Amino acid sequence: MTRAEHPSRRTMLAAAGAAVLAATAGTALPAAAAGRHRGPAGVDYRAWTTAADWRTGSHQGTRVVGGARPGLALARPAGTVEYQDPHTQKTASWEYAVWTSPVHRLKVPATEAIASWNAQTPAGTWLQIELQGTYSDGKGTPWYVMGRWASGDGDIRRTSVDDQSDGKSSIWTDTFSLDDPASGLRLVSYRLRLTLYRKPGSTLTPTVWRAGTMGSDIPDRFEVPASEPGLAKELKVPPYSQNVHVGQYPEYDNGGEAWCSPTSSQMIIESWGRKPSAEDLAWVNPDYADPQVCHAARYTFDYQYDGCGNWPFNAAYAATYKDMQGLVTRLGSLGDLERLVSAGIPVITSQSFLEKELTGAGYGTSGHLMTVIGFTAEGDVIANDPASKDNAAVRHVYKRREWENIWLRTKRYNAEGKVVSGTGGVCYLYFPAKVTAAQQAALEAVGVR
Repeated sequence: MTRAEHPSRRTMLAAAGAAVLAATAGTALPAAAAGRHRGPAGVDYRAWTTAADWRTGSHQGTRVVGGARPGLALARPAGTVEYQDPHTQKTASWEYAVWTSPVHRLKVPATEAIASWNAQTPAGTWLQIELQGTYSDGKGTPWYVMGRWASGDGDIRRTSVDDQSDGKSSIWTDTFSLDDPASGLRLVSYRLRLTLYRKPGSTLTPTVWRAGTMGSDIPDRFEVPASEPGLAKELKVPPYSQNVHVGQYPEYDNGGEAWCSPTSSQMIIESWGRKPSAEDLAWVNPDYADPQVCHAARYTFDYQYDGCGNWPFNAAYAATYKDMQGLVTRLGSLGDLERLVSAGIPVITSQSFLEKELTGAGYGTSGHLMTVIGFTAEGDVIANDPASKDNAAVRHVYKRREWENIWLRTKRYNAEGKVVSGTGGVCYLYFPAKVTAAQQAALEAVGVR
């Protein structure tokens, strides 16, 4: 149901749920709560998304693609490389081109960083994203691989890369983490490097529309201050249970029992009116209910992590649907969630808790994704929880005070009484390439553009 926790703040994902929603009338946030701010304290999210952004980087064989959704593409190969896929042991030649971002100086020197991206990779193409940073002592990190990714699985196996460390920081699946934050060392700046690959002689190319990184330094805390309710609204989001799929396609993270992340992703993707085609789903056993959840599990699966809970891989999967964007960031409060829900944007959140800490859940977990779809008149959290027994049971109302603490804290006690990490407000945000003015304002208020 879960994967082991690493000694970083990023708790490992696993088990759970889906969600059922009926739209209800909503009340607007109070004026003070709806006001704009510079994003959550302790969080810096920076993305490259515009033609001007892409031009600021250095190009080795890449070009800027214009139009309504500017991006980065392979224009001419900078060279050819042999890549042996560690999961198939097959070696193949690939042409490649490279784009390197300018240095971004973090507004908040960070203890952790998570890169995420949105791209199209036709068959015969793939991409790699790397991060290289500078510490507060003036020394640099290595180039860390944050992901090798393709939307399909016919050319390479999408994968994170283990065993990356320089003695000061390490990569834990999808997260850059300082080894000893208590030392005072911080990541003060970084740059990203995108390498685009295609088969030699091909004219096809990956196209990258968004590449960004969330850096954060969230104070260690077992408890966060209680917040005041600011919104009563519920969004319409389809309800899917991961537990309907227990035992199905065990090659993808042991079947549905650990599919909380792709199940949550599929719920929100469909809430925006997107879904796989019949052709996309032709590989799924026709006897299985909700085949699109099986599809999401397959195409978010990280072959190194051996699971579907790689955060950026889920965001990248969401962005494979027409005109969708996806990213990973941190929010600072339930007020941030209320802003987004008020604008019509549901949010996938990561949390960990003992069964006794979340009334009505009926389980405990060291890492779980669920979808926040609204708030009651009393301010309690309405969540589509994929850890439910079936689709009809997915919609839950969780006590506001309990829910905000298990989501926002960075330290907690596990079932053995040991101090372990909490997720500190991590979430996925999925939204269309074109958003309303209200949605744009809500995103900007939480530090996203």
